[in-house]
Amino acid sequence: MKINNLLYCVAAVMTLSACSSDGELDISSGVGVNVTRSGCPIVAIPDGTGDVTIFNPVNSTDASAIDITANVTNLRSSCNSEGEQIYTEATFEVRARRANANGARSITLPYFSTIVQGGNTVISKSLGEVTLNFADGEIRAAANGKAAGFVNGDSARLPEDIIEKLTRKRKAGDLDAAIDPLSDPATRAAVLRSTFELLVGFQLTEDQLKYNATR
Repeated sequence: MKINNLLYCVAAVMTLSACSSDGELDISSGVGVNVTRSGCPIVAIPDGTGDVTIFNPVNSTDASAIDITANVTNLRSSCNSEGEQIYTEATFEVRARRANANGARSITLPYFSTIVQGGNTVISKSLGEVTLNFADGEIRAAANGKAAGFVNGDSARLPEDIIEKLTRKRKAGDLDAAIDPLSDPATRAAVLRSTFELLVGFQLTEDQLKYNATR
């Protein structure tokens, strides 16, 4: 995810999240939206990694050579935002379709899970595999996968002065009533530093990434 997209997600999390009641903004007498924020990572699928196409023969990218297509879907997460280490677990489903339904067949697809800080700093990365089993005569198969990661709790929690800037009551007529707190570079940077993502997607080859980007 690009940084601009990440900040948009941060704003969405701050607006919609119900993980924590800390840092709420009461706007019953002012301007703005209710804000809540937890230290839980944003869970997402990076662009271009949520699906994979396998060709037969492998050196062709013609539509007639498509053997199997698969995609990651139903990504869900749970998170314990308390304590020194924040643990996040994500579950997802891989759905696949093959061109030829003859015979039973199994295929194993690799996937990655990565903890990213501030939109561009990789904290950790791990690899896993999901195996799909096609029954004879069936063109579709599905399997479940899981990813998880730890985030340092102190790093994921905003400093008190930044929380005050974000949650301070603002009334109509105040000089800064219509100013987005995230427009301040220091506040924006602090929010970005304390924002983590758990990213999940297929571990693709360079050719597979190129195909997804250009198709």
